[in-house]
Amino acid sequence: MTFHDLGLVICDEQHRFGVEQRTRLSGKGEGVHTLVMSATPIPRTLALVMYGDLDVSVIDELPPGREKVSTFSIGEGHRERLYGFLRETVKSGRQVYIVCPLVEENDDLELLSAEKHAEELKNDVFPDLRVALLHGRMKPKEKNDVMQAFAAHEVDILVSTTVIEVGIDVPNATVMVVENAERFGLSQLHQLRGRVGRGGGKSYCFLLSDGGGTSAERLKVMTSTNDGFKVAEADLELRGPGDFFGKRQSGLPEMRIASFSDDVKTLGIAQKAAEKLLEDDPTLSKEENRLLRRAVDQLAEKLERN
Repeated sequence: MTFHDLGLVICDEQHRFGVEQRTRLSGKGEGVHTLVMSATPIPRTLALVMYGDLDVSVIDELPPGREKVSTFSIGEGHRERLYGFLRETVKSGRQVYIVCPLVEENDDLELLSAEKHAEELKNDVFPDLRVALLHGRMKPKEKNDVMQAFAAHEVDILVSTTVIEVGIDVPNATVMVVENAERFGLSQLHQLRGRVGRGGGKSYCFLLSDGGGTSAERLKVMTSTNDGFKVAEADLELRGPGDFFGKRQSGLPEMRIASFSDDVKTLGIAQKAAEKLLEDDPTLSKEENRLLRRAVDQLAEKLERN
């Protein structure tokens, strides 16, 4: 798609876009202004903020009438108690999301599939409740019909894949259950949690997992905070910010001294010092800035070659 005179690009739900996608969009005009929005800043973005390439506006308050979502990480041994809680939730007039990592069964992966889990819940666990299935392989009309039924409270429990991660607003849904939570990244988990707590009353998010190691660390982050920036900071420490000028979304950048997890304050001071220097010498033409200008030119040449 081409534009006559593109001046502004807005990327909502930023984490859904790849680095190349955002670059291509901004490249469709000269000097294009870019606004990126997300409830969960991805690590790469957080690093860029620290580096000074982005100005940030933060909305850090919940809308009036909303409460923080209580998040719990539980193991398979608590499933029966969880099902009892879900039944009580539906009995009170509220609705439930259950998210699975797969659409259908995979013999190579010991993970719950949305299709099989929905059938088990419908036939064996909650035969008296209204259980529906939603996933990305369904036809658009089928997906729309299911979501409209859920929004109209014609469905009690919606079993889904991450197709509900964004753009879904059902204030009456107060419980989010994420199966095999260790298979999801922090950004996805935070977005999924954001599907509940959108109306009045208390909401809950249950992360089902028996995984250990770094996955346990991620789940601990989710249970300790609802703050998107704190989630991103933790993700930054666990995964690294990726390349500043490259395409990697994660991993440690090529930095020999500074650490983006340990030296945040120092990096902030350096950023302010750089801004002050550029105010005084925008083109770095002064003799005392000669070596800095040379380094900037070398970096520009490297970017052009890449």
